[in-house]
Amino acid sequence: MSERVVLVTGGSRGIGEALIERFHQGGFLVAAFARTPITSASAALTRTCDVSDAAQVKAGIGAVLERFGRLDVVVNNAGLAGVNSLDPDDDDSFWRRVIAVNLDGTYLVSKHALPHLPDRTGRIINIASVLALKGAPDQTAYTAAKHGVIGFTRALALHTAPRGITVNAICPGWTRTAMAEGRMRDLGLDEEALARSVPLGRFIEPREVADLAFTLAGDGAAGITGQAISIDGGALA
Repeated sequence: MSERVVLVTGGSRGIGEALIERFHQGGFLVAAFARTPITSASAALTRTCDVSDAAQVKAGIGAVLERFGRLDVVVNNAGLAGVNSLDPDDDDSFWRRVIAVNLDGTYLVSKHALPHLPDRTGRIINIASVLALKGAPDQTAYTAAKHGVIGFTRALALHTAPRGITVNAICPGWTRTAMAEGRMRDLGLDEEALARSVPLGRFIEPREVADLAFTLAGDGAAGITGQAISIDGGALA
């Protein structure tokens, strides 16, 4: 098959769904992983996969290769956010789970996909967050994990540069997703109030993040690597 193949993790909702649709519309064959059911008809292959589990990741990528015979682009989108306690009497299970999904998952998928990506045209795109570039007092686990994703992105970009494979991170601000809705409930805020704090006065749409990822996957972005690119309506300006 001559079509390029993209793997999208966290493909069951929000930005993940938008990524599937955008790459499908752009002519890619799309493989999608998620822990929950993927309903998009635009994915040519779907698979239940916990990206923090090395065996599941290895088996999943094997299934992609068996089905399509190639893998060209990886978009590490799977993520988990939430408030983690710093109370000494509380256990550390949520901290560890957030780190496992966001950081370990990005590492594991990249590690097992990398040997199969083509030289010069291979791409790894990591979906981070504006919290990869600043702090949030009640989300120390998520902030730490996403900062780690940026460090991993930069180091991996240098590692893969001799092969011409680019590695970049996208850092969305407030984006209209179910995850954002949960975060707003945690903070007792609404979208209108948060939008007023953004210079452009609105949330980012999932499709905008997907458009940026698609651009980074293209030939025109072959010289862009090791970057953390914000799409946040000017929030970090």
